[in-house]
Amino acid sequence: MDLSAHKQLNKHQPYTNLTSTTMENQALPTWNLSAIYASSKQWESDFDRLPKLANDFLSFKGTLGESPEAIAKALQADDDFSRLVEKLYAYAHMKSDEDTRDSEARARLGKLTTLIAELAPTQAWFAPELLAIPKAKIDKFIKSKSLQFYRRSLENILREREHILSESEERILGTYGDILGASANTFGILNDGDLDFGYIRDANGEKIPLTHGTYRMFLEDDNREIRRKAFKKLYARYKEFKNTFASTLDATTKLHAVDARTRNHPSSLHAALFPTNVPTEVYNNLIETVHSRLPDLHKYLKTRKRLLGVPKLDMWDLYCPIIPNCKLQFTWDEAVKLVTQALKPLGKEYQDILKQAFEQRWIDVPERKGKRSGGYSGGSYDTYPYILLNFHGTLDDVFTLAHELGHSIHSYYSRKTQQYRYGDYKIFVAEVASTTNEILLADHLLKTTKSPGTRSYLLSHLADSIRATIHRQTMFAEFELTMHNYAEKGVTLTADLLCDEYYKLNETYYNLKADKTTSLEWARIPHFYYNFYVYQYATGMAAAIDLANKLLAGNQEDLDKYIGFLKAGSSKDVLDIMADAGVDLASPTSIQNALDYFKDITSKLDNETKN
Repeated sequence: MDLSAHKQLNKHQPYTNLTSTTMENQALPTWNLSAIYASSKQWESDFDRLPKLANDFLSFKGTLGESPEAIAKALQADDDFSRLVEKLYAYAHMKSDEDTRDSEARARLGKLTTLIAELAPTQAWFAPELLAIPKAKIDKFIKSKSLQFYRRSLENILREREHILSESEERILGTYGDILGASANTFGILNDGDLDFGYIRDANGEKIPLTHGTYRMFLEDDNREIRRKAFKKLYARYKEFKNTFASTLDATTKLHAVDARTRNHPSSLHAALFPTNVPTEVYNNLIETVHSRLPDLHKYLKTRKRLLGVPKLDMWDLYCPIIPNCKLQFTWDEAVKLVTQALKPLGKEYQDILKQAFEQRWIDVPERKGKRSGGYSGGSYDTYPYILLNFHGTLDDVFTLAHELGHSIHSYYSRKTQQYRYGDYKIFVAEVASTTNEILLADHLLKTTKSPGTRSYLLSHLADSIRATIHRQTMFAEFELTMHNYAEKGVTLTADLLCDEYYKLNETYYNLKADKTTSLEWARIPHFYYNFYVYQYATGMAAAIDLANKLLAGNQEDLDKYIGFLKAGSSKDVLDIMADAGVDLASPTSIQNALDYFKDITSKLDNETKN
């Protein structure tokens, strides 16, 4: 059981004629969480069932060595408990994310996480007892018909033999589950609920709140001074709390290091990648390959500087449109139509599921005070695969919609095809489905755009998407690795150390003498608390570029392989699932191909804007 948080063409032609659409008078849909529990009383009723289900699983303690049937019954009891926990957790955390200031919702979530920690001793016995069964005996058990369905799960547990502790040690660690996540929780509350960034005046002099959601909008503003003020003002607030953020990040990183050492892993990286059977070479290949191709990124940044006409490019200049008068804005209905049309290469069945997502209210669209920032796909095996957005109508928001729908429909297919135990997919492959949708959307926009100016705008948007997903996330991945290397040596991650390391990496990747405020960006990145999560964005995009090109060719066999990938859940190792889909992520080839694609896109942009 893993309770860690996870995360469109209308008829406007030409796009350069689009005017800004305000969101003020448009009723934006919210998600329907009542489809999970119609009332808090229903949630409480299921909550009260957890102790019994936990004890049902515990009742099999001491029986695993008796027969394959005993193991199968224990695993079914474990599934019953975990399945209900995940449903309860999905509702509780999404209700809390609706408004992080809602004390009742936070109390509900806290109540659940506390109970899970209290019940941890009833869960910790299984792996140690299984591993205590003599090898010859357990090998014979696994081959039995009774354990045919659970064979993959059992083999994965046995694979972790040298990393599983004794029953008493696992029980002790389990009781600390709620406490060990405190630093990450503190970061979330401070970052999403307590920080107030004040206001920014737009070009008309109107005061607009600076929030996590509007910050990106300000960075996309044509007015460079507005971009600079938003950037400086946001990070001025982080500077006030930099020591607090350094403390929460230091605690989380040290936790990863201690856990890896306790479980006999050679490094935090090895421990994080081990559950998905991904070699650390995949991580290191990514960093090395991207480093080798940084000159292509530097060349693109020169194109961006030329088109912006600025004397010196800075970090607040990396997200704004570089083609004049081509800033696109969409209503929610326009975004829905655009995504629906762009994803037609995925087939009729996929289109039917898209329709369900909108009609059944899987999506919470508008930004609200206190609502969790950003976007994600959530839910559980027994709920809709919900989506949280903070939609302002920008093109980036439309890409976010396509991205999160990729996650949610991946979840839909997996849960409908696989039984609960294998009904979820690993994060490593999750970013493939979401990013494939983004590439399909970009291709659709480029093919249906007649205006040369808008085509250049879209090429720049695609280039920036790849830059943000491959180059930027790889930089984050390298920063994560640096932090954990320090933690493994017992070095405290102070604010000054983090700022120095982050600024040096930023300088290497972007080849810019950026404003020193940039050194504080690490403080606002929630993914640094997710234990080597971000590299998967980069590998996912590399695979997505390959798969999207195959889907666009219209070959039915490639489409069938892709849908097969969406249905696979966790029924195989992630590298094997991707190999079945037609992509080899065990080698750096896919990264090189993606960077070739980036070079081609940016070269076209450079050439077309010189004419």
